[in-house]
Amino acid sequence: MSVSLKAKIAEVFEEPGCDINQGKSEKERKKGCTKQLSPGAAAGGCAFDGAKIALQPVVDVAHLVHGPIACEGNSWDNRHSASSGSTIYRSGFTTDINELDVIYGGEKRLFKSIREIIEKYDPPAVFVYQTCVTALTGDDIEAVCKRAAEKFGKPVIPVNAPGFAGPKNLGNKLGAEALLDYVIGTVEPEFTTAYDINIIGEYNLVGELWQVKPLLDALGIRILSCISGDGRYNEIASAHRAKVNMMVCSKSMINIATKMEQRYGIPYFEGSFYGISDMSETLRQIASLLVKQGADAELIERTERLIEVEEARAYKRIAEYKKRLQGKRVLLITGGVKSWSVVAALQEGGMEIVGTSVKKSTKEDKEKIKEIMGEGADAHMIDDMTPREMYAMLKEARADIMLSGGRSQFVALKARMPWLDINQERHHPYGGYEGMVELVHEIDRAIFNPVWQQVRIPAPWGDDGETLGAVTPTVTASSTDHLSAVAANAMGLEPEEIPV
Repeated sequence: MSVSLKAKIAEVFEEPGCDINQGKSEKERKKGCTKQLSPGAAAGGCAFDGAKIALQPVVDVAHLVHGPIACEGNSWDNRHSASSGSTIYRSGFTTDINELDVIYGGEKRLFKSIREIIEKYDPPAVFVYQTCVTALTGDDIEAVCKRAAEKFGKPVIPVNAPGFAGPKNLGNKLGAEALLDYVIGTVEPEFTTAYDINIIGEYNLVGELWQVKPLLDALGIRILSCISGDGRYNEIASAHRAKVNMMVCSKSMINIATKMEQRYGIPYFEGSFYGISDMSETLRQIASLLVKQGADAELIERTERLIEVEEARAYKRIAEYKKRLQGKRVLLITGGVKSWSVVAALQEGGMEIVGTSVKKSTKEDKEKIKEIMGEGADAHMIDDMTPREMYAMLKEARADIMLSGGRSQFVALKARMPWLDINQERHHPYGGYEGMVELVHEIDRAIFNPVWQQVRIPAPWGDDGETLGAVTPTVTASSTDHLSAVAANAMGLEPEEIPV
């Protein structure tokens, strides 16, 4: 691992926005929160994967992976991050290094790849991602990117996050560090207003940002940049002129919020777009901070009027679903911001949370769960539930539906219980007031789908598939006579002539 990468990782581990981190001794703090991985030991996601996930939703730049083609294949388009314009971010670019590049170095190949991308696609910038192999062979992507930027007159941003540096979460933060070091603060916006905000840690999954943007537009609040969903390079580069930062997922890019507060004096808060009350509270916090930063005080009144109208409309639309879903038990296997934000949304829909995973959640996330769920919240917080435990919980009908990512769906299906995708692979947006209606609608569809009545009917050969033939069929005289007649006809004999 290069000296510069070690220094950057140590800097990330000094994160001031993490209470747990700051409560450690200096020695313990430098070790970080998770054990660093060895090359090849990237189960559950590596640092490169985390950096690519965090930055690929910047839609108008070319994302070039400097490494074997498999690294690009495994990381390409693994989230449904939508774009309202450019689609170059969905093109896979890789240097596709081979054995000779490992021996002689891949820096020349990288430079040629950058030149080819700029000549063919002319993006406003190129992001270059380091991988395990090229980091181990010593390719200096910072030097190549600097030379390419000078040669071609375009920003070429090195993202030094090889897979063996650590887990996916560290990669999220190393990707954020690349923005802080090379992008944010390098461009001045055409104009600024007292109502400019940045949204950090929002990836616009299946267009969730677009369910929130009309609400902000109605209040005259401008999203100066979204980091990184449906993001544009120049918008992110000018993000330092915003008045307020909203942090959506503190696990991924908290270092952007804290460092922008240190460097540019931009206050930040963590909010949620999931659920009616949380969406309203987020709008209130944005308005309040903007007023403190110099916006017209009348913004708070306009916000309250908008909230009143939108809440009444949303509650009216979910009323019928709420009657059907009242008391339904939900097992929530996710993490991070969803471990508490989705809990609030489900409770508003009349449902009961029997368990919520906190494996990927911060201390603040857990405190919010306790605040929302009240007494007994600890009993419902699950650090790490194995598939066997999930199966037992669903099979014994201790939950009516499981909400999770795609990797857990087969546990629910094997238990013949409803399942709904709540993670990044989903196809339905659940953000904002409109998203809340969509969420309860999809849960209602899943739970009351008639297919579950059919698949729960015991098979005649037994549930385990091992008792095939153990059930003796009931044979009546009439059925015997019919079978004899059929057999005799097939053999060309009279029934009484059939040998026994």
